Amino acid sequence: MEQIILTIDEVAALLRVSKRSVYEYTSERGRERLKSNPFPVLRIGSTIRFVREDVQAWINRQKEAA
Repeated sequence: MEQIILTIDEVAALLRVSKRSVYEYTSERGRERLKSNPFPVLRIGSTIRFVREDVQAWINRQKEAA
């Protein structure tokens, strides 16, 4: 199965949050805050991308924890 790679804009739209929120989730402070369920990020050099299946799994874990 082909993995779909998403940009910051696409993840923000998927989560219905601001790009700034997505950047916060991927920052060191955000990773510390989300330690039990870190936000899945794929860093390629200075570029940040996301695997759609990983983001969906993160959403599902967030729902289970709520």
